[in-house]
This record gives sequence, C-alpha cells and structure tokens, in this order.
Amino acid sequence: MTRTLAVLYLIGGTTGMLATFGADPGSPSRPVLVTLAGGVLVGAAIAFRWGQRWPRQAFHVAIPLATAVVVAAVTLSPDPVTAVVIGSLVSFIAIDACFFSLRLAVVHVLAALGSVTTALLLRGDVALPTALALVAVVIGLSTVTRALVMCASSASRDPLTGLANRRGFDQAMDQSMAAAARTGEPMSAALLDLDHFKALNDSQGHDVGDRVLQRVADVWRTALPAPALLARHGGDEFALLLPGLTGPAALDVVRRVRALHPDIGMSCGVAEHRPGDSAAQLMRRADLALYGVKAAGRGGCRLECGPTSDLATDLAAALDTGAVTVHFQPILDLRADEVVGVEALARWTHPERGPVPPDEFVAVAEQHGLMPRLGEHVFRTACTELAALHAATGRRLRVGINVSGRELSDPGYAQRVRAVLAETGWRAGETVLEVTESLLEAESSVAVATLHELRALGFIVAIDDFGTGYSSLSRLDTLPLDILKLDASFTATITSSPRRATMLRSIVGMAHGLGLDVVAEGVETAEQDAQLRAVGCSFGQGWHFGRPAPLADVVELLDIRSARAPALPV
Repeated sequence: MTRTLAVLYLIGGTTGMLATFGADPGSPSRPVLVTLAGGVLVGAAIAFRWGQRWPRQAFHVAIPLATAVVVAAVTLSPDPVTAVVIGSLVSFIAIDACFFSLRLAVVHVLAALGSVTTALLLRGDVALPTALALVAVVIGLSTVTRALVMCASSASRDPLTGLANRRGFDQAMDQSMAAAARTGEPMSAALLDLDHFKALNDSQGHDVGDRVLQRVADVWRTALPAPALLARHGGDEFALLLPGLTGPAALDVVRRVRALHPDIGMSCGVAEHRPGDSAAQLMRRADLALYGVKAAGRGGCRLECGPTSDLATDLAAALDTGAVTVHFQPILDLRADEVVGVEALARWTHPERGPVPPDEFVAVAEQHGLMPRLGEHVFRTACTELAALHAATGRRLRVGINVSGRELSDPGYAQRVRAVLAETGWRAGETVLEVTESLLEAESSVAVATLHELRALGFIVAIDDFGTGYSSLSRLDTLPLDILKLDASFTATITSSPRRATMLRSIVGMAHGLGLDVVAEGVETAEQDAQLRAVGCSFGQGWHFGRPAPLADVVELLDIRSARAPALPV
C-alpha cells in the first residue's frame, strides 16, 4: 500500500505539473496549480520515506486529500483540456482505494468520482458525456484492479486465519530489510510455536485445532502495533516481523501479546536484525531462540542475542582453551565382525551448565560464525589422536568427520584440511567426509567443487542421514560419493516394518550396484544387527556396538589379536 500510494502520488504530481506547463502560460491560476503539483510530489517523498510506519488509518486520509487536490486543480484549470487531463487522475485514487475492503473501496471511489465529476460540470466548458466517459473509464479500471488485487492477495494469504502465508511474509521481510538498510532503523523477527498442538489435534480433532489457530491469529492481529506483520508459516508455527523495534522492545511486545491468551501455550523466539544479516540468517537466529525455549521446557519467550550470545562467547573460549573434546563412536564391519572405523563427534561440558547437547552448541556455532573453528578443531584433534594410536600400536582406524556446508563453501577449506594432514601425518585415504543430503541438494557450486577436489586427494565422501528429507536417487550418479549412511530413524523400524525391511534390502542392493558402501546408523538392538547382516549391509554404527567415548575406551573394543584393522572397502 505504501509503495503504491507513493508511486501514484509521484506520477500524479508529475502529470499535474506537465499539464499545467502545457496550458496557457498567461493563466493567473498557473502558479497555484504548480504549487498543488509540487505539494503532491512532496507527499510522494514523505510516503516513500515514512509511509511504512503509518497506521492503516492514515491511508484513509491520504485518499480524500488526493481527491481534494484533484478537485481544486480541476476547478482552477485554465481550459477544459487541462481540466479533463487533471480530472483523469481520479483513476489513481480509484486504484489506491482498491487496497481496502470492498465497502471502503466503494465509498472512496464514489466520493472521488462524484467530487471530480461535479467540479468538471460546474466549470461549464466540459460536456456531460465527456465527464461520464471519464467516470466509465475509472469504474472499469477500478473493477479490474480490485479483482487483480484480490487475486494477488489470496496468493499471499493463509485461507484459514486470513494472515499472510510464508510467501507473503518473505515478501514483507525483503521490503523491511531493504528499508532497514536504507534508513538504519532497527528491525526484529520472531517465531511463535503452539505448545503440544499435535496432541490437541489428535485428542480433540482438527476442527478444534483450527479454531485455536484462528483465535491466536485474531488476538495477535488486533494487539500488534503497526506496522508489525504476523504470518502463518505453516502448521502451528507463526512468524512475526517487527520493523522499527530493537530485540528487547520486540521481546516485550511478544510477551505482552502472548499474555492475552494464557490458556493457549506458546513458545516464542525473537532475534534482532544485525548489519549484513540475510533474511535466512535472521530467521535462523529466531529459530535458535525458539529451540532454546523448547529445550528449557516450552511456554516462554527468549531473545536470541541474550543467552545464546553468551553461549557463543563461552563456546569460543572453550575452543581457545581446548575444552571442546572429541569422542569417537565405533563403526563395525558386519562381515568381519570387527571395528574398522570411528566417527569423530564434538563434546562440550560447560563449566556452569554441564554437558551441552551437541545439537544446541553446533547450532550456536553455525549462527555465530564458529563452525569453521569447531570443525577444524574436531578434525585436527581426531587426526592427532588416531595418528598417535597408529604410531603406538600399529592400528589405523578410518575416521568419519562431519563437514558443514559453510566449511565446504569456503574456498580455503581444502587448503586447511591439507595443512592438518601434513601437521598430524594422517592420511586422506583413511578420512571420510560426512555431508548431509540437504547440503548436496542445494548444489552449492563451491561446496561441490571442494568435494571433488578433496576426493581427488584421496578423501572418501559419505552422504549422512540418507533415507530422509532430501533423498534423491538421481543424485547418487552425479555427486562424488563413496558411502551412504542410513539415517537412524530408518534403521529403527527395519524390524517392525516389513515394507521398511524391503526398502533396506533394495537400497543396499542398489548401493552395491553403484559401487557404494552402506553404513547403517542407530543400530541399538541385536535384532536390528541381525537384520542388517541378513540383507548384506556392510557396516553398522550405534549404541549396540558402542556409544561415543574417548579414544582410549574405544580401543578396548578392538580385536587385540589383529595387528592391523582391515580397511573399509571403497
């Protein structure tokens, strides 16, 4: 609405100026008309600069004001041609009115048409058919515009709640971020999630769940300040955009509105926009804050720049002091029944909080730019410890290293990896780089190029968590891959679901046909172990074979009769 109003004011003022200068230069009304047109141009500049902060009611003033200017200009026009040209600007007023409800749009259009038509006829030099022709054009234009506005609006609206949908929110986010970059004003965003909504749907039915969603939407829509935008992201998740508010101010607003429906549990995460943030980064930080609320028991609100920033500072200090340790989870060759490899996993015990869940501090590292340091620390530590084990005992275990998309997208990552190998004496051929399917699906050109470069150096590449999310069989033939790691959620059901067991057999057969090994993650029971062996799965990983532990504990699981563990086939 703001952009449309500003553009129409700009074009209207320019049109009025051109029409005035095209009229009789000796007309005494010319200076007044120029002043009116100049005032409209000033109004366009004001709308461009501050319009996004206006309440919706302000637009009801802007339209009658434009009508008054057009009527005055028509009355003062020196000739009928200029009067009709300026009178045609009422079409702009009709277009702008189409952004309101149908009733208000009709009121604005009829008031504008009636006023301008009356002004034209009172001049005495404009014929009634000419004025009516102008009215017909404007009515036709406003009718079509209204239909197009409604069509465009429905594409960006959630039909259940009437709120913006994800598409509408993303569009508003892009506009607000551009405005924040231009003006330097603060901006915040929030993610809101209804607590235990699935249980409500399951126990009371989807109709009850829909009514809860509608009630939440009504409460927030009424209570939020302008120009805040609430959107339904999907399911029971809402997204909130708060232009002009700092993080603490946005948190206060969220807490205040959330308190208006105390009988509906809601968890909220808030983040303030930082210079250089993309929309995705801002929403990821809001999601991180929401995750923190859920991890703490739900039903609260949290600002991302608070506890999570403190956690990021503590994590950086832990990396400096070596307080982040590396545990290793065994990987068993199911054919030889021997531990032949390990996956290196970061572990961190906070001095005050105690053990921090890996999902939490890895997410913090991703959001605060610590992932390259964390990844390199884990890689160097794992290579150092395994190289020392090899030097002392002659045993060499293949090691799996999780690699983030941010690391692979760094052009200098391959060089840093080579430096670690040179420093520790570890071999590329005994290192498996584990990447997620979502990273490969994104097909970052830099990331994929880095994988090709590292594979050419002898590194082995594995798809982690295969079987969920972004699984795409066509990708297996085009990406530099050696190993599929079946997701733990897939492995968990192979003994209870005949269909899942059949799928497992097919995946293993397909992988072997493509020359790929298969590692089944999340093996927790002897039954799962037996099933995996029965279908020919090469390797297994999970608590059944050993939990993540320091390397010294893992060594006890090795076959002490073997002077050298067999290597994983590629």
